[in-house]
Amino acid sequence: MRISILTLFPEMFDGFINTSIIARAIKQEKVTIECINIRDFTLDKHNHVDDTPFGGGRGMVMMCQPVLDALQSVRTSDSKVYLLAAAGETFNQKKARSFVNVKHLILICGHYEGLDARIYDEVDGLISIGDYILTGGELASMIIADAVIRLLEGVIVEESHLDESFENGLLEYPHYTKPVEYNGKKVPDVLLSGHHENIRKYRLKESLRNTYINRPDLLSNREYTKEEYKLLDEIKDEIKSKGE
Repeated sequence: MRISILTLFPEMFDGFINTSIIARAIKQEKVTIECINIRDFTLDKHNHVDDTPFGGGRGMVMMCQPVLDALQSVRTSDSKVYLLAAAGETFNQKKARSFVNVKHLILICGHYEGLDARIYDEVDGLISIGDYILTGGELASMIIADAVIRLLEGVIVEESHLDESFENGLLEYPHYTKPVEYNGKKVPDVLLSGHHENIRKYRLKESLRNTYINRPDLLSNREYTKEEYKLLDEIKDEIKSKGE
């Protein structure tokens, strides 16, 4: 997979590219990441990439020429281009999965008050990481790239993905490791039992509980199995009995 990031600040990506799982994925040639400096495509000697908006208003707007010329320098028939924008579709695990089969993903990082609207006509979609404003699209592009790269075959052991939050529409169950007891708090006995079926049921129930308490919106359109219905009823009764 190839990921091209169009940015005004390529130096922001040095740590991201050279650290942890991302660095290993690059070394293993699972992915290539390139940062394209939009300023390299300006036509004036001062490398201006923004200007005042027509019609007046506060702030500066990124000009279409340097952005679109930068895009043209890397775009191919295999490319899918996404602009990081507040109006975009909210990025989630399902979207990350859909990007895995994209041969060449291009992410455009905005800045200032916004971008010339003609840039929007040249992209395949808009994408957002949430309902808040950042100083630019760089951090958002790192989040998207990280979420996608870790799903590429061979980057992380496949089994590691299966029970992660959002992969099956639920939040993940709680984890424990050594010591068995710490400050009076013990690891649940079922996890020490070695009984795989009981452990599976426990983890499913705790995953449902975690989702029901913290992200009930994820359950609104879920198609439950009979087992999940039963476990969820137990969870509701347990919560009710505790007066929570």
